Amino acid sequence: MSDRIGKRKPLILIGYGLAALTKPLFAIAGSPIVVLGARFADRIGKGLRGAPRDALVADVTPPEIRGKAFGLRQSLDTIGAFLGPLLAIGLMIVFTNNIRSVFWFAIIPAAIAVLFVIFGVEDQGTAPDATERARPPVRWRDLERLPRSFWEVTIIGVVFTLARFSEAFLILKANAEGLPIALAPLVLVAMNAVYALGAYPAGRLSDRVPAHVLFNWGLIVLILADLSLGMMPGLLGAFVGIALWGAHMALTQGLLAKLVADHAPADLRGSAFGVFNLATGVSMLFASVIAGVVWEYLGAGVTFLAGAGFSVVALFLVQSQRRKTLVKRLNG
Repeated sequence: MSDRIGKRKPLILIGYGLAALTKPLFAIAGSPIVVLGARFADRIGKGLRGAPRDALVADVTPPEIRGKAFGLRQSLDTIGAFLGPLLAIGLMIVFTNNIRSVFWFAIIPAAIAVLFVIFGVEDQGTAPDATERARPPVRWRDLERLPRSFWEVTIIGVVFTLARFSEAFLILKANAEGLPIALAPLVLVAMNAVYALGAYPAGRLSDRVPAHVLFNWGLIVLILADLSLGMMPGLLGAFVGIALWGAHMALTQGLLAKLVADHAPADLRGSAFGVFNLATGVSMLFASVIAGVVWEYLGAGVTFLAGAGFSVVALFLVQSQRRKTLVKRLNG
């Protein structure tokens, strides 16, 4: 829709606005179904804003520094992801574990984000002509214009996601190794601190280094993270794996966003990010269900070793794709 109407801001605003509106529901919820509904609406907001936001980043950024831009975006987003849990821990202490009061405070940053969108974001795209506006906002025919290279990036992203299931399993692992549940946010703090510190340098590097090199580094780091989580005992092993997990995210997530922008036509960037997010989102759900079943019946160690196995498959896929690209260049 953002491609068709030529504007990113309205959908970004709706997405952040919906997330802000759900925050009071967590504070006043009287049953699990209210929490589930609020969480569901919050994630719909994330889905609405994610693709237009990333498309807007690509719209306003010169190609030669696009990796740096997405690295900065990932870094700033992740800073919030670890400052939030830290603040939550502090507020839980202040309010003697009254979690409802903590959720009331969550309204403040959500409202600030909405204000930033309203007063600080400007669309940079060109408005479509009258013929384009008259067409349906979503057409399957448009997807045929997405090049093969974009679909190759999407396939790699899907395999990546199968290898790195939900970060909730990192919390389960740390808790199983003895971390009190009240300190569970420290898992996200540790992972996101490493992620935030590494995302911007990795983004800058992606403008200078071939993509397959960073992919290889990221996958090797993820394999090491899974091996640490699956084989090293105690909290030390858990947090070594958690830190390596954050390093893998820093090396790969901004790079994937950059590649989506690089391999999509300018007028279909929103659609390209939407398709990519849909594919990797379904992959994340599928991977997390598998991980949950394996954890339940075979234990944590086997779960993370299976993740390492998927990472090895992804590494071979990247190498295979690189060889195909080299052959095409030599033959072309």
